[in-house]
Parts: sequence; C-alpha cells; structure tokens
Amino acid sequence: MRVRIAVLGAFVADATFRTPRLPRMGETMIGGSVALSPGGKGSNQAVAVARLGAEVVFVSRLGKDGLADMALSIWKEAGVTPLVSRSDGAATGMACVMVDAATGDNAIIGHPGAALELSEAEVDAAADAIGAATVFLTQLEQPPAVTMRALEIARRAGVTTVLNPAPAADLPPGMLRLCDYVTPNETEAERLTGVRGGTEQGARRAAEALRERGAGAAAVTLGVRGALFHGPDATPAYRAGPAVETTGAGDAFNGAFAVALAEGSDPTRAVRFACAAAGLSVTRPGTAQSMPDRTEVEALRAAE
Repeated sequence: MRVRIAVLGAFVADATFRTPRLPRMGETMIGGSVALSPGGKGSNQAVAVARLGAEVVFVSRLGKDGLADMALSIWKEAGVTPLVSRSDGAATGMACVMVDAATGDNAIIGHPGAALELSEAEVDAAADAIGAATVFLTQLEQPPAVTMRALEIARRAGVTTVLNPAPAADLPPGMLRLCDYVTPNETEAERLTGVRGGTEQGARRAAEALRERGAGAAAVTLGVRGALFHGPDATPAYRAGPAVETTGAGDAFNGAFAVALAEGSDPTRAVRFACAAAGLSVTRPGTAQSMPDRTEVEALRAAE
C-alpha cells in the first residue's frame, strides 16, 4: 500500500556554481560550472517521498513564470501531487548555491519568492489533504503563521507531524508542542537551544533540550556522522561513495524519515533508513535530481 504523506513548503530554482573552493568575502571567482535545476526544501522533500514509493501531496505557491514550469515538470516526473496556488505579482523562488568541488560542501543564499505569500486561508483549503495523510512534513521557508496553522490542522486530525526547522530561525511560541518529531542539523539545533554542536554529546543535549521545550522527539542530523535520535547512541552514516554535493542531503533524510514513519517503522529504524537515503543523495549533483529511489536505498541497506 502506498502510504500518504502531505508536505508544506517552497519550490525554488537552484542556480548552482561549482568552484575549486568557496569564495571569500569581497572576492569574485569564475565558476567551474553552473547549472539551473529544481530545488527548495519542501519541494525536494516531496520529490524524495515520491521516489521512495509513497503517495505525496505538496502544498505551496508559485509565480507565473518559467521557473514555475520547472517545478511542475519535476513534480510530474517524480509523481508528486501539487496543491499549488499561483501568484500574480511574486516570482517563483530562487537560490544561489555555491559548491566546493573538492569536498561537496556548500554555501547557499535563497529566497522563497511566491511561497512567502502562502496564507493561512490556503492552508485551510488544503486541510482535507493534510488530515488524510499519515505523516505531515514541513520546514521554515514559508511564513511562520502558515507553518503553525498547518501543524495545528495535522495535529487536530491525528496526523504524525515532522518539522524540519530549516533554514535556521527562531520558532513561534508553542510550535514545538505541535511536533511529534523535529529534525534539525547541528547548526539549527544550536540556534533553537543554545547548545553548541560539533560532538555527539552536544547533539544529544540539544535533542533533550528540544524535547524539554515540547517536541515529542528529536533527530539531529550530523552530516557524515549520520544522525542522532533522542536516545543514547548516534545512528551511523551510510557511505555510498565520495561526496559530490551535500546540498540536498537534509531533504533526502527528511523525506525518507517521513516515509519510514508512515510505513510503521519505529523511529530508530526510520532514522537509519533516512541516513541511507541521505548517504546516496550526496554522491550525485543537484538537489531534487539527487533524491534516490526505493531500490537504491534498499540495496544500500542490504549491503550494510
């Protein structure tokens, strides 16, 4: 059975520049290559869900421009069902992604564009789709009030809620109490809790702090070290090959985590499944295009 997942978030078009190293402030560099491709945390996560075999509905807002056509194309290819409004005035979002060709590390500046116009009324219009889901997944690329409203709808309907608090930002009071799971990376966890990351002990303390502030559970992603659930041990990273680009790893993790939870996996198994998907995503360029399919993830897990 194809479990149903609802995702709220933004689509942005990624202009990705690969360089021998990331530029310093005030420096101009000639990039080794440039590509324009589909991105945005919410959209990437919806694509990840679809490629892993789950039915997914994506709630968002686009401009009326060529970049919106890119969004519709990737969703059609992946099998994402869009519940998307169109803006008359705002453009579809964009991001500048700079990738260190030697390490795959990245620096990103993004603007959600039309997704910043998403309203609580539009979320209310999608309430039936959100309430029919097994898992609801969202991030922070749309207005906070919209995120809060969607989490309230999902919680009231008994849907499992997952918040990926990215990009790093302060949360409105009470938002964590609406989250069954919160999935920050170390930078985001430090922003939310004040607990310095960089070690598994720090990640564990941050996860516990998030639970104390209302989240049901926390999974802190640790890059190449995998992810740490709120229990005592870190889930190890899967190494599928050399890192080409790390940009979409968090989105692969969150999409896969939502799928595993929706299929009935316990949280620890869900984190391991998510680590496998993230490990595969960094071995190829791009974000939406780097999301692995179910066969790839299962093959990697079998080879563990």
